[in-house]
Amino acid sequence: MGLTTNDMRTGRLVSFAVFNAQSEFRAELTAGDSIRLETEVVVIGSISMTFTHRLFRADGNMTAFEAEFKCVLLTLETRHATETPDDVRERATKWLENPT
Repeated sequence: MGLTTNDMRTGRLVSFAVFNAQSEFRAELTAGDSIRLETEVVVIGSISMTFTHRLFRADGNMTAFEAEFKCVLLTLETRHATETPDDVRERATKWLENPT
């Protein structure tokens, strides 16, 4: 989406960290079930993003799990919030749930 492992390890030294998580279990999954994961960006802020993650059972397209993660972009050197780079914000707009 715009941040790479290089950005985290040796490049920009930034990464998103979850500061709030809401989750809902909707259907049982068991070992061996085929699932599909979908991720969408819900909100793009200046220092944060909100993501929705959904797990679907492949045998009927039933939503089994849904979570919303509110994340802040941190500099890994100081562990303080930092502005989301324009290129990351631009790439994230392609994942927006309801683009305006």
